[in-house]
Amino acid sequence: MNTRPKAQNAARKKKPRPLKSRRPRRPSLSNEELLDKALDLFSQHGYERTSVETITATAGMAKRTVYLRFGDKKALFIAALQRAIERWRVPIERLREAERDGLEESLLAIGQILVDNLLSPAGQQLLRLTNAESGRMPEIGEYTVQEGTGRTLAYLADLFRRHFQPDKIEMSEADDAAEAFLHLIVGGPANAAAWGVVRDKAVIDRRIRFSVRLFLHGLMAQFADAAPADATALKDECLRLKRLVSQTIKQLDKAREHLAHAGTSGRLAGTLT
Repeated sequence: MNTRPKAQNAARKKKPRPLKSRRPRRPSLSNEELLDKALDLFSQHGYERTSVETITATAGMAKRTVYLRFGDKKALFIAALQRAIERWRVPIERLREAERDGLEESLLAIGQILVDNLLSPAGQQLLRLTNAESGRMPEIGEYTVQEGTGRTLAYLADLFRRHFQPDKIEMSEADDAAEAFLHLIVGGPANAAAWGVVRDKAVIDRRIRFSVRLFLHGLMAQFADAAPADATALKDECLRLKRLVSQTIKQLDKAREHLAHAGTSGRLAGTLT
C-alpha cells in the first residue's frame, strides 16, 4: 500500500511555526551616564541610604553589570565624585585669562569666577556631599584638595609671587596668602549658601569687592617693601582717604559747634524780646 501521497498531504497541511520576535534590549548606559545617575542619588539620600539596588533600578541596569564595572558601592561612589570634581573644577587657563594689569582687578575677576563656580548647583552639590562623607572616607577629601583646591592654591601662590618681588616673599608666605584668599573671598559665600543662606547677587558681588580690598590691605602691610606699583598706588589712595575722612570729621565738629552756638543765640534773643 502506497502511503506517500498521504504523507505529502500531511506535510502540506502542516504550517511552519512563526518565529517569536525578541524584545529589543534596552541599551546599556555608559559609565559616565551611570556615574551621573549615581551621584544624583547619593546627593539626595546620602551614601548609607543609597543602595546599589536603587541605583540599578534608576539606571535600568542589572546589579551584575554595575559590580562588573566598579566592584562595589564604595568604588562606584568614589568614581562618581571624581568625575563630578573633574567636570566642575575651574581650569587654570581660565583663571590666567581673567588676570588684569593690576593685582586688585585680577583678584576681583578671579574671586568672582571661583565664587560663581562654588555657588552653582554642581558646586553646592559637591560641597554638601564631600562635607558629609569625607569623615568616613578621608580619600575623598584628599582627592578634592589635590585635584580641585590644590591646583587653585598653587596658581594663586604663583600669581602673588609674580606680582611681588621674588626675593621679598617666601614660598611659604605666598602659599599662606593663597589659602587666606580662598578662605576670605570664596569660603564665606560658599559656606553660607551650603547652610541655606540665600543672598542677592548684588550683595555677594559687593562683599567680594570689600573682601578683596581687605585682603590686599593686609597683604600690603605684610609685604610693604615688596609692593608693586599698583599696590603702592592703592596704599597711597588709602592714606589719602584716611586724611580726607579726618578732615571731614573736623569740619562736622565745627559745624555742630556753630549750630549749637546759633541755637543758643536765638534762644537769648527770644528771651530779651
